[in-house]
Amino acid sequence: MIDPHGGSLVNLISDESLENTGVLPLISLDRRSLSDFEMIANGAFSPLKGFMEKEDYQSVLNDMRLKNGLVWSIPITLPISDDQFQSLKRQDEGFITNPSGEVLGRIQITDIYSYDKEREAERVYLTTDTNHPGVSILKSKGDYYVAGEVEAYAQPEYEKFKEYRHTPSELRNVFSERGWEKVVGFQTRNPIHRAHEYITKCALELVDGLLLHPLVGETKQEDIPADVRMECYKAILDNYFPHRRTVLSVFPAYMRYAGPREAVFHAIVRKNYGCTHFIVGRDHAGIGSYYGTYDAQKIFGQFSRDDLGIEPMFFEHAFYCKRTNSMATTKTSRAMDHEKIFLSGTKVRKLLTKGEKLPLEFTRPEVEEVLRRYYDSKNG
Repeated sequence: MIDPHGGSLVNLISDESLENTGVLPLISLDRRSLSDFEMIANGAFSPLKGFMEKEDYQSVLNDMRLKNGLVWSIPITLPISDDQFQSLKRQDEGFITNPSGEVLGRIQITDIYSYDKEREAERVYLTTDTNHPGVSILKSKGDYYVAGEVEAYAQPEYEKFKEYRHTPSELRNVFSERGWEKVVGFQTRNPIHRAHEYITKCALELVDGLLLHPLVGETKQEDIPADVRMECYKAILDNYFPHRRTVLSVFPAYMRYAGPREAVFHAIVRKNYGCTHFIVGRDHAGIGSYYGTYDAQKIFGQFSRDDLGIEPMFFEHAFYCKRTNSMATTKTSRAMDHEKIFLSGTKVRKLLTKGEKLPLEFTRPEVEEVLRRYYDSKNG
């Protein structure tokens, strides 16, 4: 099986359960930081063992590498306010809590530093425009980052998607039990449609198994909720994919919308889950017009195969070709524009809101049924 990023899989989850004793300061995490904390603790962010110190942070911004030279494209940081800075600056440790005050673990504080939000936005998101959701959130955060190794006392009990939540170690065991040596991961934050089906099946022809790994952390408000998307994924896997060759598992990260850098990040994190290959679409993790059409694929040219340790698989924009009556891309079809059927997420939402039927060439009827129920309930 493929080695984790950096060579070994981190596990920072302790059997200990600890209540707040009132001795250490509390650091309350929002949903985004809780997601990062979970993925540091369970090894998804291997080799990271905590939130980044300033030297690693600056190296990631400048070179997309940790200070030891290992590829890492997104800073993993824990923002705190000025008030928290005042209470933590003389501390060596702090308890990590959720917004309800439940103690989830602790952090060994090794660094607290200020940072330049404009520079981080420019390097990570390639824009300082606050209309970009990632930039907007970045600029709303506190002015300091607190860094250090973490320990998680217990992973939270999740009501949603419980049977589909797997740590990297658990998924690696699943792949091993199935005898899969080559596994392709597919990242999605949208309901799955025929173009997704086409590219995942193309990829599946070259490997032993497919990990459908939808992101279920925080996304922008207009995105379709994760529970609705999960129904779509289950419907299409149950009806159109061989069960022995597919695994559905949730990816608890939140969406940064960082385009090219996030594409690299998603790939190396999937390596920790046991994937040997990763599908990169034409506008992976993109939003609006902030990134070029294929920038998320071109960025991989900056790294050698040995650097990444996972093989990216690039696909062009797939569509239904009326000339051949099949799914295709410009690599495989001579269709003119009027012979192509593909719908944007915006167009799909408009059709569903109006109660209009989605073309069979765009999505499977089982998926449309799920989406129709959601929009009907939403529209009253």
